[in-house]
Amino acid sequence: MRAMILRELAALADNPAPLELVDLPTPTPAAGEVLLQVHVCGVCHTELDEIEGRTAPPRLPIVLGHQVVATVAELGAGATRHRVGDRVGVGWIYHSDGSPEENLSDAFQATGRDANGGYAEFLVVPEDYAYPIPEGFSNAEAAPLLCAGAVGYRALRLCNLADGAALGFTGFGASAHLVLQMARHRYPHSRFYVFARSAAEREFALSLGAAWAGDTHEKAPEPLDAIIDTTPAWKPVVMALANLRPGGRLVINAIRKEDRDRQDLLHLSYHEHLWLEREIKSVANVTQFDVRDCLSLAAAAGVRPTVTTYPLADANHALVELKQGHVRGAKVLEIGGE
Repeated sequence: MRAMILRELAALADNPAPLELVDLPTPTPAAGEVLLQVHVCGVCHTELDEIEGRTAPPRLPIVLGHQVVATVAELGAGATRHRVGDRVGVGWIYHSDGSPEENLSDAFQATGRDANGGYAEFLVVPEDYAYPIPEGFSNAEAAPLLCAGAVGYRALRLCNLADGAALGFTGFGASAHLVLQMARHRYPHSRFYVFARSAAEREFALSLGAAWAGDTHEKAPEPLDAIIDTTPAWKPVVMALANLRPGGRLVINAIRKEDRDRQDLLHLSYHEHLWLEREIKSVANVTQFDVRDCLSLAAAAGVRPTVTTYPLADANHALVELKQGHVRGAKVLEIGGE
């Protein structure tokens, strides 16, 4: 099978083509696993964290990718949840202990980091961590729902919002453009505000129903009950805290933060940013339950992911564009036939 593999960690600035297209043996499903023929795989900022070592794979080489839409090709012994021919998806969580807090468990394993992922024509996954894809989504549309959507859904849930509350987003890429659509459905009387450096991202947010969109350093028209930060940077964290109402919550939706602007944390003021019971909550991974609930909510809300597609061999190009901030919606690799 064709696969893009990572042989060594590198900064993309030094090595803009860290992934190599190779032929690998098609894996065989073990007991309780399913073999999937991959159609598409989304490109996620976490792949940059893996390549550049912020959340490094425990072994190399590795096949990256964790927003997989595929068809069940073979069942391992005892696997009964799916049938051959079913369309399923795989997200960031590859396997864990099955508990409600499995995202925090020491047993947590990540697709494309701890086990080979979806930048390949086939992969194996435990059957409980493959999810039926609702009708109505194309393969490419479904891919970002499996991570950008699912982790965004978890962030939205952690905001503890009531309908009518004011919600903000810092950054407006693959995750935020999906969460805004889900939030509009779940909280029809709420107002949504977007902070983004790019004028194109701000215009995109307004087209999806944001009440206001401004630059990262601007103040929203009203104090916000919660803000979801989807950026890899630190400055938006400080600026977001200044936009929270007393008792408001900032939810940071990121596996890792980059160090390039870490000095902006020196501008953090206890009185301006944290006092009056403002709080910060991190998002750690996802559970299988988040992925299932996200797919259900996205279908009910009529979420329409915006995607740009690339052939598998152009994975390096897609990653470099993501690193450089060239984002409108989500990026998706096309790998196999429908």
